[in-house]
Amino acid sequence: MTEPSYEPLERRPIQSRNTRWAEAATRRLIALGASPNAISVFGMLAAIAAGAAFFSTSLTTGPAQRALWFCGGVLCQLRLLCNLFDGMVAVERDIASPKGELYNEVPDRVSDSAVFIGLGYAAGGEVVLGCIAALLSVFVAYVRAMAKSIGAPNDFSGPMAKPQRMALATAVAVYMSFSPDSWRLPWGEPKVILVIVILGGVATAARRLVRAAKHLEGIAK
Repeated sequence: MTEPSYEPLERRPIQSRNTRWAEAATRRLIALGASPNAISVFGMLAAIAAGAAFFSTSLTTGPAQRALWFCGGVLCQLRLLCNLFDGMVAVERDIASPKGELYNEVPDRVSDSAVFIGLGYAAGGEVVLGCIAALLSVFVAYVRAMAKSIGAPNDFSGPMAKPQRMALATAVAVYMSFSPDSWRLPWGEPKVILVIVILGGVATAARRLVRAAKHLEGIAK
């Protein structure tokens, strides 16, 4: 008698997971023999490269700086695509495993830190804000993981979950790539985005803590 296949933890709800292009890309990755864990690691490397691109915008000006901003935005989206396809490939190949959960979670924490520390050092950024945003991104994920470990549901709620964080990082990168210099804010658009990520991170962590506490209280009664 064969053992039942591993059932992965609750997965982040992603609408694009059910689209034709995502399914077609997943089939192509499977045909190429792509490993879900390798996809996860590649996503982390993309995020590290995004952070490096953001950091490098402080070292140059003009078209080169705009190109670096654009590359950083593209790499942030590549990171999200890897986060989508690692799980889809694992499920479609029926090779989901506890080890895969580890590869899914740990690289994400490195990725968030790399992107926001990079934005902190970027042209128009603020190092302290970047470090706080990185810490809060990790803390938001920690709250979810901790709550799950003691019996609460896997809570991916926002308002500043991973997709929203990466959307903001991408948005500021695209804006800095194409906006005229006369449209730039005197205090720096990256600073604004980092403040939004920080405030949203505090709200998200608090919301997840409250939701987990209510769920666990209901179980205890």
